[in-house]
Amino acid sequence: MSGNSIILLLFIGLIIGIFSGFPAAFILGGLSMIFGLIFVGPEVFGHFVVRLEGAMTNYTLLAVPFFLFMGVFMEKSGVAEKLFSAIYVWCGKLRGGLAVSTVIMAMLFAATTGIVGASVVGIGLIALPAMMARKYDKSLACGCICAGGTLGVLIPPSVLIIIYGPLVNLSVGKLFLSAYLPGILLGVLYIAYIIIRCYFQPEYGPPISDEEYRIPLKKKVGLMMTSIVPIGLIIFAVLGSILLGIASVTEAGAVGAIASMVLAAFNGNLTLRLIKEACMETLKVTSIIILIAISAFYFSAVFVSLGGDDVVSNMFLTLPIGKWGVFAFMMLLLIILGALIDWMSVLFIVIPIITPVAVALGFDPLWFAGVVMVNLQISFLSPPFAYALFYMKGISPPEIKTTDIYWGVVPFVGLQVLGLLLCIIFPGIITYIPSLFNL
Repeated sequence: MSGNSIILLLFIGLIIGIFSGFPAAFILGGLSMIFGLIFVGPEVFGHFVVRLEGAMTNYTLLAVPFFLFMGVFMEKSGVAEKLFSAIYVWCGKLRGGLAVSTVIMAMLFAATTGIVGASVVGIGLIALPAMMARKYDKSLACGCICAGGTLGVLIPPSVLIIIYGPLVNLSVGKLFLSAYLPGILLGVLYIAYIIIRCYFQPEYGPPISDEEYRIPLKKKVGLMMTSIVPIGLIIFAVLGSILLGIASVTEAGAVGAIASMVLAAFNGNLTLRLIKEACMETLKVTSIIILIAISAFYFSAVFVSLGGDDVVSNMFLTLPIGKWGVFAFMMLLLIILGALIDWMSVLFIVIPIITPVAVALGFDPLWFAGVVMVNLQISFLSPPFAYALFYMKGISPPEIKTTDIYWGVVPFVGLQVLGLLLCIIFPGIITYIPSLFNL
């Protein structure tokens, strides 16, 4: 059997396995064992041992549980509620002001969580009741929460970025810096859409009452200082320590985990029960990520041993559509796969395959990585495999229908695509900040 036929069979098995509903880790690991033993031989286990050792000794991946712990702790410690109260007293008088406040809070919260689940759940539990009580349009309310929550996977510290760096041999610090402007750009696009829509359709986002807005300036400033400043200090403690060369990404993750506990204690929410819940949630998510990572490394070992990397590279490089045609095909492929399977499977399976092709075509690896990360964010809002929608439905009251959530995210998916196009047309959105630092 030719090498091309073997690779085709491998991909057919992967597609059938994933769409059969089995966990991705078992599909990847099982196919690796079967194809490795049949077409490579017993020596494939040597490749597996090397890959396993590489995963277990990867210092950067050690940062994953630290940032997960920080995100879960921030969600459960009541920090988000205090932050929302501080922002909405300033923005609430605008048409759509509560929705704008939700997006702003999501942008700030994203810089302390790194995981979409924590952002959508933490923000939704606070912002949705407030918007429903003031007769906001259900779709708009759900849409801005889901879209704002997905910023947690793009704005650093992001677990996606921490995993992405070692996969393609790029500095996680540089990837952090490259994701800031795209994340802010998307947040600004969301806010602009909300303001424009509520201006022409005031019933979608009525402002808060005069009684709620009539708060002394001193109190407004005090709320802002006691909620945003501590979060700003956490952000600086994590990212500042990386940029100043004081700590590595992993060490900065440990700093962030401790800082989140200190902030919870400052707010009077640090309890043994909260620490236990955060540890258990961190353990569960970390276990899933590491299991998929190891299985993906096995799959990669077999794939490379069978010459699959050369097959795929030759296929892309010989397409008669030019480098930008190949690039467009990659972006479309990621959007489709992101809608059909979970982002971790896309990250571990597809990214190591297409990145060398992009480099061979002459694309800047850092810029390409930034574009891919913006693209992967779309997957969290793209049905049917849309994590953010599932999280949203899980915390929504009975009067919020699934169709309200689906229709609510449609405009924001369009804005994500617009943001992706802007990052492609203007590469500096991704590359400018990293160019200022020597990391």
